[in-house]
Amino acid sequence: MRKNLLFPLGALTGACLTLLVASPHGGVWAARAAASADDAYSRLNLFGEVFERVKASYVEKPDNSKLIEGAITGMVTSLDPHSRYMNDKAWTEMQETTSGEFGGLGIEVTMEDGLVKVVSPIDDTPASKAGIMSGDLISKIDGDAVQGMTLEQAVNKMKGPVDTQTKLTIVRKGADAPLDVAIKREIIHVRPVRFHVENGDIGYIRVTSFNEQTTDGLKKAIASISKEVPPEKLVGYVMDLRNNPGGLLDQAVSVSSAFLQRGEVVSTRGRNPEETQRFTAHGGDLTKGKPLVILVNGGSASASEIVAGALHDHKRATIIGTRSFGKGSVQTIIPLGAGNGALALTTARYYTPSGRSIQAQGIAPDIEILQDVPPELKGRMDTMAESQMRGHLQAADGTEQTGSQSYVPPEEKDDKALHAAYDFLHGVTANAVAAKPAPKAAVPN
Repeated sequence: MRKNLLFPLGALTGACLTLLVASPHGGVWAARAAASADDAYSRLNLFGEVFERVKASYVEKPDNSKLIEGAITGMVTSLDPHSRYMNDKAWTEMQETTSGEFGGLGIEVTMEDGLVKVVSPIDDTPASKAGIMSGDLISKIDGDAVQGMTLEQAVNKMKGPVDTQTKLTIVRKGADAPLDVAIKREIIHVRPVRFHVENGDIGYIRVTSFNEQTTDGLKKAIASISKEVPPEKLVGYVMDLRNNPGGLLDQAVSVSSAFLQRGEVVSTRGRNPEETQRFTAHGGDLTKGKPLVILVNGGSASASEIVAGALHDHKRATIIGTRSFGKGSVQTIIPLGAGNGALALTTARYYTPSGRSIQAQGIAPDIEILQDVPPELKGRMDTMAESQMRGHLQAADGTEQTGSQSYVPPEEKDDKALHAAYDFLHGVTANAVAAKPAPKAAVPN
């Protein structure tokens, strides 16, 4: 075990010395590099010693592979809330999820203070129908405490055969006591795009997630709306990204491209300048320049923020709602070989075309609209933001924003933000709570 650890560490020490000796203060930097490597060496030796002690002395014979997996999980999750190790089973399940069909309850979750936190329930799934809400904390699954489980263990426990039932104990801000919610498992068919024509002259498009089917669904929605409503009558589109937790980067780029003729959509910047990547629009504006309103709220995260930020910076869309979540970091999936799973590692930050970082800041709306929250939910008007997650990646410029309202009324007639969007397209802005000027920074094209 220790010999295996020594070899790569020795190679790393040599590399550090070779790179740093050539600096103006070569001797000093070389000594520091050697000290740093020696410290890492001693820590790896400590890990080896603990591993051997556990194997030899634990009250029951431990599973070596589980010990190593637990150590890897602990190392990676200590970095930030979004980096994680997936064993082979979890990696396979993630691939099924992004393809758009999987078994389970239909919730996007993360880990917060040892509990599973709901980022967003997926529309028309068992979880959303049971009343699970963004920001809910799951403390127990079928009576077993979540505290002490990894995120993958908790997710696997919530999954099971179709038509079987699981009971979740929910801790909800503002509720007097934990809530027990029984949910029947189903095959989750993620239909990421839904649409209809409103009032005969507005195309409403709801995008619930960014999976492999999203762009095709959006194109079909635009084509169907364009066919149903003559161009001279169609006043514009509303794209609803509220409580959309995000998904695939390439889908965010292609969705943005459906409304842009050209220009940058997003850039990613890692630790080293040479790692910067820029993603540009392709395909042309399928709506032929029709006015566009995008709805966001505190549950709009990641890919949703990329789309909203890009279309806003290009002055292609007006943003209505409340500030988005602020999840502006890039997770690169690194497969680790057959049977070893994969690593989801935070490798960069997202920047909008004008150079604004999304991380821990989010996208601020041009027109802020607050919903009327029912009395029983008033204690949880605000959602947790990225900036409030333990161990989050800091904002690039040090300025961070707190969470915002994520509540969306179940009845369309009560949805103030949606009606504000319709009014805006009809030239009425009387319902605006606050209007913010568009950014002055130049947008590269």
